[in-house]
Amino acid sequence: MQLDKDQQVFFELLRAGLWEKELRLSKFEDIDYSAIMRLAEEQSVVGLVTAGLEHVSEVKVPQEVLLQFIGSTLQIEQQNKNLNVFLAWLIEKLRKADVYAVLVKGQGVAQCYEKPLWRSSGDIDLLLSVDNYEKAKLVLLPLAIETETEFKSLKHLGMTMEGGFVVELHGMFHSRLSKRVDKVIDDAQNDVFFAGNVRSEEFKSSSGATVQVFLPSPDNDVIFIFTHILKHFYIEGVGLRQICDWCRSLWICRNQIDNALLQKRLSKAGLMTEWKAFAAFAVDCLGMPVEAIPFYSPDKKWSRKAKRILLFVMETGNFGHNRQIPQSDNCIIGKMRAVWFKMHDFARHARLFPLDSVCFFFHYAMNGVSTAQDRLNDKKA
Repeated sequence: MQLDKDQQVFFELLRAGLWEKELRLSKFEDIDYSAIMRLAEEQSVVGLVTAGLEHVSEVKVPQEVLLQFIGSTLQIEQQNKNLNVFLAWLIEKLRKADVYAVLVKGQGVAQCYEKPLWRSSGDIDLLLSVDNYEKAKLVLLPLAIETETEFKSLKHLGMTMEGGFVVELHGMFHSRLSKRVDKVIDDAQNDVFFAGNVRSEEFKSSSGATVQVFLPSPDNDVIFIFTHILKHFYIEGVGLRQICDWCRSLWICRNQIDNALLQKRLSKAGLMTEWKAFAAFAVDCLGMPVEAIPFYSPDKKWSRKAKRILLFVMETGNFGHNRQIPQSDNCIIGKMRAVWFKMHDFARHARLFPLDSVCFFFHYAMNGVSTAQDRLNDKKA
């Protein structure tokens, strides 16, 4: 994919913010900063681009542009502060009920950034053992102001709490891509809960008290983060924020990851090809330091795959932000249109990962029968 001038500037700023490096933009003329903001919003990386603007030298960024980016970033910062306070309350609430959870993605990965509060926030995702998943439902459902359909086959339940905070409970973290992939995820989950391989971060409650929140150990977290990226890549559309999360996690934990274990798990899941392609994307497009990403290969075939990934990422946006699926009052027609887009994506990815795309599509389709049954049962109830 050949980036236009605005996209080139966007990626220059993104890399500068991601790695806190000086940036020179003098080679670009008449920069359209409104286009840069649009791209940053589509990919949910406004904070990172703002951080990049702080490192611009030689070129004077217009004051009104800086104020616009800073204003948006301050809103992100406040959202994160509120979410962190809520997270501390949530973990305390669950522990008092003898429920123990591990924070995955989101606010946990944010701690890997130079400016954690500038990462665009999302939901709070909690990974729990089967017993704790059922106990957490009993504690939180009475407090929820809105509840989503529970996917019992996936042990997944989302709910909105007072204040608009969205909490997702995961009794498993399956990718819905293949049994091989999900078996490796299960192994990592068992390592978290039964071997106790976790790390922790501290968050402040509204009273100012420090609450210790557990996260997966680096060896397990890298599996959760990468397979989640692939889930969105194949099924929903993946954005730069998720891939930046992966890069920052690998960077911060570069001396703690067991590469032999990671290689064993990727091989067992059949994902080494995807890993190398995304590694090339991270290096070529995001400036990821080569020494911090295991199994990176400079072979041009991976760079070619990285360009195709780039095209898809820019087209779909974060969580399919740019994907406009025509709506219909007819539920069946609406579902058929959504399925068509997914089939199109799987077919498109077959040019990158031929065997996996076919395998993943059929597993996803079969898995869809179970989730459809969950929705039907929910309506009957």
